[in-house]
Amino acid sequence: MADVDLNLNCFHCGADCPDKTLVLNDKYFCCLGCKTVYEILNSHNMAEYYEMNIAPGQTRLNKKKRDFSYLEKPEIQQQLLDFSDDGISVINLFLPAIHCSSCIWLLEHINHLKDGILHSQVNFAKRSARITFKHDLISLIELVELLVAIGYEPTISLEDAGPKKNKIDRSLLYKIGIAGFAFGNVMIMALPEYFDYEDSTLQMFLPFFRWIMLGLSVPVVVFSASEYFVSAIKGLRHKYMNIDVPIALGILVLFLRSSYDIFTNSGPGYFDSLTGLVFFLLLGKIFQRKTYDSLSFERDYKSYFPIAVTKLGDKEESIAVSDLKTGDRILIRNEELIPADCILLKGNALIDNSFVTGEATPIKKISGDKIFAGGKQLGEAIEVEIIKPVNQSYLTQLWNHAVFNKTEHLDFKNFTDRISKHFTIAIMIVATMAAGYWYIVDSSKVFTVFTAILIVACPCALALSAPFTLGNVLRIFGRNKFFVKDANSVERLAEINYLVWDKTGTLTASHGSKLQFVGPALAAEDVAVFKAMARQSNHPLSRMLFNFLPEDVLPISDFKEFPGKGTEAALNRKKFRLGAASFCHVKQEEKRFNETRIYLAIESENVGYFKVQNEYRAGVFDLIKRLNNSFSQTVLSGDGAGERDVLQPVFGDKSTLYFNQKPADKLALIEKLQEKSNRVLMVGDGLNDAGALKQSNFGISISEDVNAFSPACDAILDASKITDLDKYLIFAQKAKKIIIASFILSFSYNLVGLSFAAAGLLSPVVSAILMPLSSITIVVFVTLASNWVAKKMNL
Repeated sequence: MADVDLNLNCFHCGADCPDKTLVLNDKYFCCLGCKTVYEILNSHNMAEYYEMNIAPGQTRLNKKKRDFSYLEKPEIQQQLLDFSDDGISVINLFLPAIHCSSCIWLLEHINHLKDGILHSQVNFAKRSARITFKHDLISLIELVELLVAIGYEPTISLEDAGPKKNKIDRSLLYKIGIAGFAFGNVMIMALPEYFDYEDSTLQMFLPFFRWIMLGLSVPVVVFSASEYFVSAIKGLRHKYMNIDVPIALGILVLFLRSSYDIFTNSGPGYFDSLTGLVFFLLLGKIFQRKTYDSLSFERDYKSYFPIAVTKLGDKEESIAVSDLKTGDRILIRNEELIPADCILLKGNALIDNSFVTGEATPIKKISGDKIFAGGKQLGEAIEVEIIKPVNQSYLTQLWNHAVFNKTEHLDFKNFTDRISKHFTIAIMIVATMAAGYWYIVDSSKVFTVFTAILIVACPCALALSAPFTLGNVLRIFGRNKFFVKDANSVERLAEINYLVWDKTGTLTASHGSKLQFVGPALAAEDVAVFKAMARQSNHPLSRMLFNFLPEDVLPISDFKEFPGKGTEAALNRKKFRLGAASFCHVKQEEKRFNETRIYLAIESENVGYFKVQNEYRAGVFDLIKRLNNSFSQTVLSGDGAGERDVLQPVFGDKSTLYFNQKPADKLALIEKLQEKSNRVLMVGDGLNDAGALKQSNFGISISEDVNAFSPACDAILDASKITDLDKYLIFAQKAKKIIIASFILSFSYNLVGLSFAAAGLLSPVVSAILMPLSSITIVVFVTLASNWVAKKMNL
């Protein structure tokens, strides 16, 4: 075996290895638990976990084995699992051991450790992981025991099935309490040092006071400031100089220099500065923690999703999904989302749970079966009864599922990461040069200047600029019924230069359009069949037709919907079709102007059509003309070109309008636009345009009075606010300028602070006060600036 450095700590967790007997691959481990975790990861080719951070694991020493046998009970599983159907389960677990990027990497690759785990998504801010697994291959208890084995024991209680309560980190409060107590008492005992008292009694007690100050400072350094030392050591082991390195060095230098003064009786030391420094640093940490908590807020589902469902009763009516109650009966059409856990009452359900589990295989359900929230109905309309209230955050979590995330270059995030990476090294160089200068000029100021520079310069304010600005923009958008998925999406919205519009249900309104039947009179039974077919579909034209036809419907069978074409159904083996001309056996469609047509066919023979005179949304033409000044635009419509003459003058001669476009055609055209370096915004109805919405750089789903939500979209826009879209785009661009201004402000603050500190005009305590104040300044600036811009734009 090769020579091994006996001073190495545990390779897994960084703890001391007292006996140095547990060795594997020339690596020491403090206990068998840590060694076992390493063996598990190494045997599965997952040693990359240790490359991201040095000693990233949690110690397994003296960990008692817990009994998780209660997780085998079905009633317990039912309370803990978010979803469990067709062999697949989903659970959200609180994992308090999550603390760094290595944790995220390992937990999101946990599927490589055990067959049956499909997907894992970590929420770092909440220290939780949402895990999807096949419970036939790995049981819940096996999953939990695997997490325990690799050092991420979940905290499980039956409260996990109910509302989540915010946990208070009392350790930080204890550290602040001890630092504050020490700081106050040290300041009192240091008063004689500040004044030239000739009182012999005070002079006699000065050495005693100094030793007490040293004693009070020890727990401050060892306990209150421990996080800075741990973080700095881990960073240095990984050959990365994080922001805690200069802070820890400053604290250590002050303590050692002050201790030297006491032991040699050469001075009072700097214990007042030391304890005050740690106290104010921890206060700043409290502020930053609350700031980041506000950025990771979980928006209320009721205000987040402006979608509606069709409630059944004496008559069918659309109600907000937030108004659903247990016991309500609702209608779920083809491609519509199940808003809450329910029981199937009527119809043939074919549920696509890919939104929840990532698995696209549809599951058949029969009357009486339970259907989980987040599933999507494929096929005919079904009637269900709500058995569980709409979860405030569940569908929000689904919307943010990694499957639907768009991984793109984000300028601000990458810029901040680059600056933060080199910031600390630059500060260390400046501090060393300044200390060298003062060693020559006035050696008494060396430690003060060196420490002040290390403390006053901080990239925290820089790191807060982008996320806090974008977070506030999200709030302003939400207040104006424009619901954007996350902060990163706002940055992508600011880069848009090309708009693509769907026509029906987006530019046109569902209400107000006029229908007229052209063709021979239809039998009452046939009319009832066509109404029943229209009832099954969520397409805007189907909704118009359903509202136009008489009340009677018949129980049809074999319903199918063909995207971009139409719908098909049967009654007593008699086949009916509803949709486009070619789909309804029209051999040659005559040229038409300013109208859309819904063709009807019975037994492969066209029997007429409904002429639709579309009602465009009020103000939408003015919106398009305003957008023409700054953006390229086009229309992608699945309908015929009957309204080209209406739309072409609005979009302008330079815009090419596309009609008769199938979903695949829309997606392909957006890809073509992106190949020409365009940043494409797609505005559609959310269901029929799902592919195009996902392919676009930013997808907006227009919501009116139907369940038109698609996980592929990046934002949901209330239809009543569509004419404000240009304001939202401009506001996103101005938010980008606010971030740049906040970067300049943060850089200016650091330059000014460094100048004063290098000149010997700042003490470490004042630097510690200014450090969190820089973050407060940035937060106040971006909040006031974004609110002022929003107010100026009437948002």
